[in-house]
This record gives sequence, C-alpha cells and structure tokens, in this order.
Amino acid sequence: MFSRRQFLWASGGLGVAALAMGVLPKFAARTALISDADAAEVFEVTHSDSEWHTILSDEQYEILREEGTERAYSSPLNNEHRDGTFACAGCDLPLFSSATKFDSRTGWPSFWAPLDKAVATRQDRSFGVVREEVHCRRCGGHLGHVFDDGPKPTGLRYCMNGLAMKFQPV
Repeated sequence: MFSRRQFLWASGGLGVAALAMGVLPKFAARTALISDADAAEVFEVTHSDSEWHTILSDEQYEILREEGTERAYSSPLNNEHRDGTFACAGCDLPLFSSATKFDSRTGWPSFWAPLDKAVATRQDRSFGVVREEVHCRRCGGHLGHVFDDGPKPTGLRYCMNGLAMKFQPV
C-alpha cells in the first residue's frame, strides 16, 4: 500500500512522464483553465508570435508569453535598490515604483502596490491552486502573482518575475 506521499510523488511523476512523451501538450494544465473571457482580452500592444520572439530573449518569452516562472533568487532585479521605475520588458509600460519595493524573502522582486492603471489581474487555477495572476495591462505579458500577505499599507505582495521587467533608474 502506498503512503500519501508516495502516491503524490507517483502521480506527479506520471504527469511529468506524460508531458515528456507528448501525451499532454505543453502547459496543458494552464491552458485548459483559461476562460473564454481571458482568451478574448484585447491589448494595446500586440505582436505576432515571431515578433515577440525577436523582441524578447528566450527566457523573457517563456515568462511573459507562456506564463513561466524564473528560478527564485536568480533575478538581478531582486537586489535592485536604486530609485526608479520597474517597467514591462515587453512594452516598456511603467509598472512599479521603487518606493513600493520590499524584501519579501521569497526570491522574487516584490512590491506592495503597482503604479496606477499599470497592471491587471485574472484568476489562475494552474497547479491545483487558485491565485491571482498579474499581467501588464498594455501588452498582456505575464508578470507574476499577487498575494494578500504583504506589508502595510496595502497588505498585498506583488511577487514579480524579474525577467518580465526592466529597471529604469531616476
């Protein structure tokens, strides 16, 4: 008889094996849960898939266009402490002020508030949990997620992928 832990490991292994063998399409869990409303979103900045590949590095493309996540503590922006603005790497829209950045000790650049009308959110049910995905309101690029365990005054933690942003010093 399997313990719960063995069952979970085996189940996860079967899912990874199915992905590797091409039984499940890449990002199946994620794309299967995108609502019709999300698919119908229209953004001010749009590009073809090949244009996005030209504009972005492979790593940025995976995060911004395929909703990937960078490894914790891998982004130089995690340690960026100068005054300035963090902008979308896809369309240069200013997203966050350095005045709202804080050390969340999670390994990703974190902010307690975005700039006015910079980001939008939608429900993300991937990986069996419900989270609020944060994306650029101008190009739709995936930035990260927002959680309700942040500092005052908002109590929010915008946990962002550093590769999804560019830093613009004052």
